[in-house]
Amino acid sequence: MYYDPIKKTLGEVFNRTPGLRRLFYHLLDLLLLRTWHVHRELRQWARGRTQEPLNILDAGAGYGQYSYWLSGLGRAWHILAVDVKEEQVADSNRFFRQIGRPNVQFAVQDLVLYQEPNSFDLALSVDVMEHIVEDVEVFRNIHASLKDGGMLLISTPSDQGGSDVHDDAETSFIEEHVRDGYNIHEIQQKLRTAGFERIEARYSYGEPGQVSWRLSMKYPILMLGKSRLFFVLLPFYYAVVFPFCLVLNWLDARSAHDSGTGLIVKAWK
Repeated sequence: MYYDPIKKTLGEVFNRTPGLRRLFYHLLDLLLLRTWHVHRELRQWARGRTQEPLNILDAGAGYGQYSYWLSGLGRAWHILAVDVKEEQVADSNRFFRQIGRPNVQFAVQDLVLYQEPNSFDLALSVDVMEHIVEDVEVFRNIHASLKDGGMLLISTPSDQGGSDVHDDAETSFIEEHVRDGYNIHEIQQKLRTAGFERIEARYSYGEPGQVSWRLSMKYPILMLGKSRLFFVLLPFYYAVVFPFCLVLNWLDARSAHDSGTGLIVKAWK
């Protein structure tokens, strides 16, 4: 299934006013389990740094919800959010100007080509690398763009059922994915090839998270893929499943998993 048309429709609905967009961000923060894991890692990284004038790269910013969250966490931080979609970048720049956060800027950039040597204290890549064939080139560019001691944080599907692929005969649930998921050792080796030396990787989306993902993401996307009329039914659907998803997300984010359909990877320059 192609996910981008559904994302575009959601963006059109919630981009109508700054208030709706803020609401959209908060809903994504609660529903998307990867956000729970990413926020946990970012809070740990940010301890003692929220007043420092740091530079952050949001590599593949999408809707911009992580740049929004980070800009509220550290008001002195300067955040550059890059993406390949011109319309989305323009919308995001307009939104952040409207809400008075000039420390966040969006730009159209291709991560395979983009490099800003020794510029960033943190780089963030959330559900991006599964869309890019030339992943080692991207890792090299980010490594070069980080300052010494800078950290790259990655969230991406794993090969343990990520993208809803469980055997060789299946294909990715999201057709924009160029790979079904990373082997935990494979992505660490690719980061070493790109120049990173210290690397930590762990699984996310264990058993609780996989149930939550089906309830909060897979089934709604399947419904919307059938007909946009299901937008009318979504509030009623989420009214039922939302409490269960919150509990499942909380359990997953606070548990260590021997296996999982997602990966959280940190790498330092």
